[in-house]
Order: sequence, then C-alpha cells, then structure tokens
Amino acid sequence: MEMAEEGYARRLRHLLVAPVLRVVLPLSFLGLVIYVLCSQLPAQQQLLQPPECDVAELQLNHTGLRQDPRLHWQGGPALGRSFLHGPQLDNGQLRVQRDGIYRLHIQVTLTNCSSSVKNIVSRRAVLAVGICSPAARSVSLLRLNFHLSCTVSSQRLTYLAHGDTLCTNLTLPLLPSQNSDETFFGVQWVHH
Repeated sequence: MEMAEEGYARRLRHLLVAPVLRVVLPLSFLGLVIYVLCSQLPAQQQLLQPPECDVAELQLNHTGLRQDPRLHWQGGPALGRSFLHGPQLDNGQLRVQRDGIYRLHIQVTLTNCSSSVKNIVSRRAVLAVGICSPAARSVSLLRLNFHLSCTVSSQRLTYLAHGDTLCTNLTLPLLPSQNSDETFFGVQWVHH
C-alpha cells in the first residue's frame, strides 16, 4: 500500500512540476541571453549610455499636399504611443546614435484607398526605406510595392552606423494615412 501511495505522489509531483519547468527554463534562458547581450558593452560605453537598447517608434508628421517623396516622422511622449530613446529626428528623418544591428519595421497605408483607386494607383505605388545620410554611404534597405493592396509592411535586421539617417520615400502624389494604427515606422537596437 505504501509503495502505491509513493508512486502516486511521485506521478503527482511530476504532473505539477513539469508544466512549471516548461515555462521557467525557457524564461531563464531568455534572461541569460539578454544579460549576456547587454553586458558585452565596453565598460566606458556602459558609463556613457544607459544599458537599455536604443529604440524609436514614430508616427507620420504630414500636413497638406506632398511636394517631397520623403515621409516625415515625429515622436515623443506627447503623441501617445510614439517615443524616441537614443535615435534622434533630423528634419523628420530618423538618425541613429550608436553602431549596431537594428530591427527596422514599417507599415504605410494609403489614405482614401478604394477599390477603384487601388486598381489604378496602387499598382505603381512604391515605399522605399534607405540610408540617405551620410551621402557617401546611400544604401537601399527595403523596397515595397503596394500591388493591389492599400497597405504594405515589412521588417528586417540591418547594420546601421552612428550618424546614419534613414529616409522613407513614397511614390508621389500618393497620400499616406495619418492614423498611427495604419502608418508607423521604428527601429530597435538589438546587438553591437
């Protein structure tokens, strides 16, 4: 009888502990990876910069007709879900302050995009993201065609150097939606 109770207790412990281990072990591993990545910064750089990673989530800053193919962005706490920590805005364009690998993401939705407009206009609509400054190092990072859609979105990992300025261009005269749920742009530093 005692052996049966002991076997039952062992199975019960296994049933209770196994799900906990399935959650705790991956979370512990993730914490270790984050610790290792952030602790690899040189000591001097750690003193000059906070240990948090550089990040920006931007909203469109647009008023009136578009005379320039570049989309201009804005960010900050007064805008709600928009923020800048590390990168800076230079005339509506995002400039990074630290070398490293960044996760870049963008989504643009065309405004007043009905089915008739979609068939005519969006076939030739293109959204491009690139490094536009310094001029000696212009590089195309993303080129997205709208095809028969009103929205394009993408993300990628890319190396950016201190001072690189990212420009986002949309085919003229198309108008992007100013709704922050439909049109947004951001970067996140992930590794040096």
